[in-house]
Amino acid sequence: MRLDRDARQNLPDSVYGLPERREYPIPDAAHVRAAEAYFRYCPDDLKPKLARAIIARAKILGVDVESSVIHGYAKGK
Repeated sequence: MRLDRDARQNLPDSVYGLPERREYPIPDAAHVRAAEAYFRYCPDDLKPKLARAIIARAKILGVDVESSVIHGYAKGK
């Protein structure tokens, strides 16, 4: 599901991978996968935080995160 501007603005901060920047919305399983795909575009200094957020949100939604890169950053690569 694509989020339009209004839908995105109505999302709570808690469903963003980077809530302080309101970037990488992950409200559902499809967006977990999208966040995985766009992870490489995240600034390097924010990748550990985003990786942990993706994994935490995936766990809540019952999605497996297969990316070893994301798991590496989440563990402190």
